[in-house]
Amino acid sequence: MSDNLTRRAFISSSLVASGSLLIGCNSSRLIDDVSTGSITSKARRPSIGIDANLRSAGSMYSEKIDGQYTLAAVPYQELDVRFRRQRVVNRTGLGPGNLLVDPHNHHAYYVLSRDEAVRYGVGVGKAGFEWTGDAVIGRKAKWPRWTPPAEMIARSPQLEKYRNGMEGGIDNPLGARALYLYANGRDTLYRLHGTPEWQSIGKSMSSGCIRLLNQDVIDLFDRVPVGTRVRVI
Repeated sequence: MSDNLTRRAFISSSLVASGSLLIGCNSSRLIDDVSTGSITSKARRPSIGIDANLRSAGSMYSEKIDGQYTLAAVPYQELDVRFRRQRVVNRTGLGPGNLLVDPHNHHAYYVLSRDEAVRYGVGVGKAGFEWTGDAVIGRKAKWPRWTPPAEMIARSPQLEKYRNGMEGGIDNPLGARALYLYANGRDTLYRLHGTPEWQSIGKSMSSGCIRLLNQDVIDLFDRVPVGTRVRVI
């Protein structure tokens, strides 16, 4: 057995021991991490189910009407393929229905099955690196209201007019959807939210938390109910 395989097996077994979020060890998960979505490969991978929201980047990132708002098309050809929404081999160690956020690699994973997960590219603000652990989605909001923290207003006095909150909309920093993480019944102040700023995906910024393309956060929002378990690493 190679050192690399031994290391992977150790990591997998450690994850199993770390909490009830985890599924049992399955060596088939460790075969590869090649995308099984928009990036093709002849590498061995699990079978793929039918999912209209994962068929083509052109469809996923086209202009969309969402209620009274119109989401601009994303120039996905200019977005690194690693950060497009796609189905991948599940190597998270988590069971179906759970969400993993990996700020350091700018990805979030929603687990579909023991073998498959949906991977999203994310942009990470300073707050996105300030909390790790297990949580649940305690609240979901469409076109959420945004209230800038006092320290942000102090740095940018023009935000004073939003001290009591900014209504949801195209220009709102939280984008089309927001997922609010709670731990032990308390708001962690950690958010996953939308953005129209596609250039920020795959990058780290000075402010904010975890941002996904508006088209992607809508897809994730529709997949996860309140109570979904989330691990931030």
